[in-house]
Amino acid sequence: MAASLRCITPSDIRGRVPDELNAALAARIALAFVRYTASRHVALGRDVRPSSPELARAIGKALLAQGVSVTDLGLSGSEELYFAVFNGEAAGIDGGIMVTASHNPAEYNGMKLVGPGAAPICQTNGLPEIVRLAETMTAMPDAAASPGHYAKQPDKSAYIRRILDIARPEKLPPFRIVVNSGNGCAGPVIDALAPHLPFELIRLHHRPDGRFPNGVPNPLLPENRRDTSEAVIRQRAALGIAWDGDFDRCFFFDEKGRFIESAYVVGLLAAAMLALHPGAAILHDARVVWNTEDMVARAHGRTIMAPSSHALIKAAMRQSGAIYGGEMSAHHYFRDFGCCDSGILPWLLVCRLMAEQGQPLSALVAERIRAFPVSGEISLRLKTPAGAILNTVRSRYADGVINESDGLSISYPDFRFNLRPSSTEPLLRLNVETRGDERLLHDKTRELLALLQPLV
Repeated sequence: MAASLRCITPSDIRGRVPDELNAALAARIALAFVRYTASRHVALGRDVRPSSPELARAIGKALLAQGVSVTDLGLSGSEELYFAVFNGEAAGIDGGIMVTASHNPAEYNGMKLVGPGAAPICQTNGLPEIVRLAETMTAMPDAAASPGHYAKQPDKSAYIRRILDIARPEKLPPFRIVVNSGNGCAGPVIDALAPHLPFELIRLHHRPDGRFPNGVPNPLLPENRRDTSEAVIRQRAALGIAWDGDFDRCFFFDEKGRFIESAYVVGLLAAAMLALHPGAAILHDARVVWNTEDMVARAHGRTIMAPSSHALIKAAMRQSGAIYGGEMSAHHYFRDFGCCDSGILPWLLVCRLMAEQGQPLSALVAERIRAFPVSGEISLRLKTPAGAILNTVRSRYADGVINESDGLSISYPDFRFNLRPSSTEPLLRLNVETRGDERLLHDKTRELLALLQPLV
């Protein structure tokens, strides 16, 4: 089972199908998961990829044969799976498996494993043990005396109600909004939400299609933003929203079609949540921090820094009691949503903020962009070990304040950067920020790239 070792990341399982992940391996991992967690009733979801139905069938069949009940969500986003687990505790659901590779190309697939309450299983709380258990399975175990109960649950109404209860969009104006599902899983949820919203929705790349005919659904890549941007301008929309494949991340475009870096969205959402929960804790990652720290301080909250990855962020939220957590990769986590990330709540909350303040999105972020300009995340493909590169950069900037809680962060009074290897791809990710100095941002970004590019 050497293939298993190649599809494990710090927070989930992800690899190319079928050489790194296939139906037999997925079934074994699922059985190892329920053996390790003692789960007896598992919610099962899958994304739109061509390989997802086969992987999900294999997982469901294996679990049922071992006496584990399965609630099958069918085509769904990751947050629907999380909701099914934490909302289904009273019905006995004590685990969940989501078949998805998120924003990766169509030939990839993966599995997200969650325990009771939708607490994620990751490198620090069981994933290595589950992998080892899967590796020891030379054959499928004998069937249980009684098979598990199987139930299909395509109804999204309970999930939709929970979203609306948190977002409270009743008094929103009839914004015209471009929504780009990227041919992923967001389309059906947008359609289910639409009757409850006052918006005019302009649907783009809406039909689920795991071949991703309009490009891989990853708006973090600049080349994947043009369609949304142009549609916002053409339709004279109030804003644009785009999602990744399993829609646990959403990305914002203002009324001028400009992409809004998630650093500023995190600040907006933090301030909005603190208005509802004064003095609460706000959690953020290490990549870009100054704008968030400033906005939280202004709103009389407190910040907590945690390492990136959805599993580690969720664990930190549960431990700290933070009301909201934001990652610069556009993951947004809400205590009232099981401490899970949602790609739907953020844009509804931002629309509410726009309505309450009577300002377009561009105006809400304009002053923040001037105060704390950022480079945006720059990805460099790795051909050499990341550790040696980080050591070189650490030596070059040894006179700065160094923090290694998540990759390498180095701070100076007027600029700061974070450099960290991706947990899912062979990439090194760079983020740079300054205090109100665009020229310095440009100069330091160029300086760092000149150092890094010969090394990667």
